Amino acid sequence: MDIVVVGAGIAGLSCARALADGGARVRVLDRGRVVGGRLASRRVNGRYADIGAAYLVADEPGFVAQTESWQARGLARPWTDTLRVYPGGTDSRGPVRWAAPGGLRSLATDLADGLDVRLSTPVDSVDSVVQGADAVVLAVPGPQALRLSPPPAIASAAASQTWRPVIAAVLTYPERTWARLHGAFVNDHPVLATVCDDGDRRGDAAPVLVAHSTAELAAEHLDAPAEAGPVLAAAVGELLGITASPQVETHRWTYAQPEKTSEAPYARDGQVWLCGDAFGRPRVQTAWLSGRAVAAALLAG
Repeated sequence: MDIVVVGAGIAGLSCARALADGGARVRVLDRGRVVGGRLASRRVNGRYADIGAAYLVADEPGFVAQTESWQARGLARPWTDTLRVYPGGTDSRGPVRWAAPGGLRSLATDLADGLDVRLSTPVDSVDSVVQGADAVVLAVPGPQALRLSPPPAIASAAASQTWRPVIAAVLTYPERTWARLHGAFVNDHPVLATVCDDGDRRGDAAPVLVAHSTAELAAEHLDAPAEAGPVLAAAVGELLGITASPQVETHRWTYAQPEKTSEAPYARDGQVWLCGDAFGRPRVQTAWLSGRAVAAALLAG
C-alpha cells in the first residue's frame, strides 16, 4: 500500500509508524518546520519549554506500552499524580502524569525516526495528494481538514468538531520564589486556565512557568497573542505570590482543545480518513489511539 498522511502530530505519526511497521509505504506531509503538532516545545534561552500538551496520561494498554518504551530509553518519566486546584489552592490526586526531560516534542521526534516525513510541505486539497495513493489520512483538526475540500463524510465529521483556542505563555523568572508546585488547574478565572512548573515538569529546576489562557482571552488576542502575555504573567504572579517580572514568550493555538464529538476512533469516506484527539476524550493518548486505529483498519484491508 502507498499511504499519504497529512499532519505530523501525534495522531499522524502514530498512524504512519504503525503503517510502516506493517509494511506499507508512507509519506507524512506537514506544513510546519518540525514534527509534533501540539506536542510542542519551544526553545527559550537555550532551553526547551513545553508549550502545547502539558503532560501524558496513559491508561490504555497499547499507550501504556508506548510510554514505558519511552521511559526505558530515557525519553519520558513519571512526573506527578498531584495537581493543585484553584480557587482554594488544595491539592488533588489523579492519574500519573508523564513528562519528557527533553520536552514532549522529543517523543514525536522519536515516533518520526526512520519515517518519510516531509516538513514545510503545505497541502492545498485532498485531490492534490490522493492521486496514486491507496489512502489519504488527514491527521489534523477538523477546521483545517475542511480547508482541503474533503469528501462529504469527512467534511461532515470535521464540521461537527468544536475547538477552543488557547494562548500559552512561557514565563522565565530570575529565580524560583514560589512554593512547591507541579501544576495547577485554575477554575472560574477570567484569563488563566492552567499553570505548570516547567522546571519541575522537565526535572531541571529551571525558574520557568508555563501558563495557558482561557478560551475567552485567547479569542480576544488571536491576531496579536503577545498582547496576552503580560495579562497572563500578572495573573500568575497574583495567583502564586510572585513579585518578580518574568521574561514572557507567547504562542497561539487557534485549535488547542477539541470537545469530544464521536465515539468512533476515526471517520472515513472511501480512501480518505480523518483522525485525531477529537475522536474521544481530548488527550495525547486519544490522538495516538486514533492514528493507530486507522492504521490497523488500512492494514486489515
